[in-house]
Amino acid sequence: MQSPSLNASDVPETRLDLPVEGMTCAACVRRVEKALNDVGGVRSAQVNLATRRATVTFGEGATTFDALAAAVAKAGYELVRPAPVEETKEASEPEEREQRELRRSVTFAAVLTVPLLVVAMSHGLWPWTTTLPGRWLQFLLATPVVFGPGRRFFRLAWIALAHRAADMNTLIAIGTGAAWIYSTVALVAPGVFPHASHGLVPHLYFEAAAAILTFVLLGKLLETRARKHLADAVKGLVALAPKTAHRLRGDIEEDVPSATLLPGDTILVRPGERLPADGEVVRGRSAVDESMLTGESLPVDKTEGSPAFGGTLNQSGALTVRVTKTGKEGALARIIEAVEQAQGSKAPIARLADRVSAVFVPVVLAIAAVTFAVWLALDPTSQGVATAIERFVAVLVIACPCALGLATPAAVAVGTGRGAELGVLVKGGASLEAASRVNLVLFDKTGTLTTGKPTLTDVVSVTGEGSDELLALAASAESSSEHPLARAVVTAAREKTLAIAPSYDFRSVVGAGVEATIGDARVRVGTAAWLRDGGVDPEPLAREAENLARQGRTPFFVARADRLAGLVAVADRPAAEAAPALADLRAMGIDTAMITGDRRSTAEAIASELGIATVFAEVRPEDKARIVSEQRAKGHVVAMVGDGINDAPALAGAHVGVAIGSGADVAVAAADVALLRGGIGGLVTALRLGRATLRTIRQNLFWAFVYNVVGIPIAAGLLYPWTGWLLSPVIASAAMSLSSVSVLTNSLRLRRFAL
Repeated sequence: MQSPSLNASDVPETRLDLPVEGMTCAACVRRVEKALNDVGGVRSAQVNLATRRATVTFGEGATTFDALAAAVAKAGYELVRPAPVEETKEASEPEEREQRELRRSVTFAAVLTVPLLVVAMSHGLWPWTTTLPGRWLQFLLATPVVFGPGRRFFRLAWIALAHRAADMNTLIAIGTGAAWIYSTVALVAPGVFPHASHGLVPHLYFEAAAAILTFVLLGKLLETRARKHLADAVKGLVALAPKTAHRLRGDIEEDVPSATLLPGDTILVRPGERLPADGEVVRGRSAVDESMLTGESLPVDKTEGSPAFGGTLNQSGALTVRVTKTGKEGALARIIEAVEQAQGSKAPIARLADRVSAVFVPVVLAIAAVTFAVWLALDPTSQGVATAIERFVAVLVIACPCALGLATPAAVAVGTGRGAELGVLVKGGASLEAASRVNLVLFDKTGTLTTGKPTLTDVVSVTGEGSDELLALAASAESSSEHPLARAVVTAAREKTLAIAPSYDFRSVVGAGVEATIGDARVRVGTAAWLRDGGVDPEPLAREAENLARQGRTPFFVARADRLAGLVAVADRPAAEAAPALADLRAMGIDTAMITGDRRSTAEAIASELGIATVFAEVRPEDKARIVSEQRAKGHVVAMVGDGINDAPALAGAHVGVAIGSGADVAVAAADVALLRGGIGGLVTALRLGRATLRTIRQNLFWAFVYNVVGIPIAAGLLYPWTGWLLSPVIASAAMSLSSVSVLTNSLRLRRFAL
């Protein structure tokens, strides 16, 4: 009897997330993906440049890490062996090491490049710069930059060449290499060049080589800082889970590592502590802050049988919890996974230089080769060979992407600097570019569109004594309570300078209300059921309470001496800047929607007040990320705005994640843009700044390419038969300087950006 055959899809899958070192551009990603997909047994391989990680899926036992690493090494990169989960979350040595190296490289290169630019671009302003010692000084300043920090680009260009590809590294290596070699020959053996016989000294291009490498290294440093923010988002989430838990063995309490907890264990969580794992309350009453899950600012009352979630904050009473889920099954772990998946799925915006280099580099090389061949054919003598070499190198030098290398980082540097002055922290050029194209903004509710804390909204008295007397009575009863709703009532009374009477025999019941003796009367404040338990009929104000609830407010009744006195209501109100910001977005042609974990009735009430038509309510953090993904799939360029831990997956998954600067550190770390002041009022500034910066980058790139388009034919001698023009070294140097100056000047116009 034959055993049934198994399809490939029936074999259990193994998935590994592996760090990859050495990638610098989109072409690197394609080479690593191809190398991994070519390994036998691999079903799929996806590589993310932003996180420097490869996600590899293969049949169980179908391949090994060593086989994958060997394939990646053959492609010219390094695959890092996976560490245990705890170490993976906390270890950041490779990123920190790369950032330290880049920081040293940028500093070293800048220290030598700045004086080099001063000397080389003076064009005879100081006579000594054109003497032989001045020319040797340029060599001594440029050479350490080219063969020190610049060595990495030559190595990566060689890897690309070995794979018959061309990328930005190829462009940089060819341009800087040609500039340095040409300049060195012109310095050491100027007689090689034909015009030297006429008393002309060959021009040097050392400053071009050093400047390109310095600016590109600066861009790489900014990229590593942006990647560090991605890692910080996950680290912040991991830090929410306490490392130690109070496990109960009968009446004995012992502190154990949270990682050792198992389903069925019983743990004690005291006030002010975070829960180490998901579970069910078996004893105790408390209010627990679950804003990291729901975004709702009000704590959730917990009693026996209530579910409890790891990472949430226990506020008032002690809870005994039976553990039901640990590790990757817990709510906090699911949020962490959602953040990582969102970061991994967010494709980095390819730089224009990377996109065109695959075509631009071969074209430039072809033009240079044809130039050399034509000039050699016209004059095969030794003099003609020297002329052909000079034309060949001239084409490569004029194609050197100095202005192209400045086009993006210069605009980004000025744009981000101006943003910081306006209270908008932008994490890199890709974020600004994405911000310029946003056509849909998804808003979290609590703390983003609203103030994030409950405030008193309504006071209704039925005794005829007036609203101030009722508010003072409720505040007196609530003055001993730590509940946020009680704090809102007390704060409102104090703001009105009402007298808060002392209370006695205070008692609080979680989920119901409070009671206390004020003067000679017993006062009860809380839900309708709480008043009924005390023998008070809340029916006269039942309809009023329902109306307030439909408006997203939380009403509770007040009774004195077993008689209904009135009701008060609190709510998390819209922030002052919310309505104007939404109006500005609509004027910019940008759609808006609300996405929140709060109750639908509350969410729709706030949305209606602010003019938001689309509402996604009662959603979990992973659902927020899913909704963002769905909107992206529909073709929207999505910005997600939030302030809480529960917003982190959605912030990471949006084209542009925008965090309120006063919100959770995890949200700020996961976001691309942080609004440091003015709440969401700064969002309009960020989006308009993005549009202005992208417009500047496009202008810079246009002018950078214009110089190449005009300069290359002249360098090749294409116009020589009709005009007698050949590329003068002085003119070439001035043109190259002018292209860089024009790019910098155009970028500096962003300093004047204002709303």
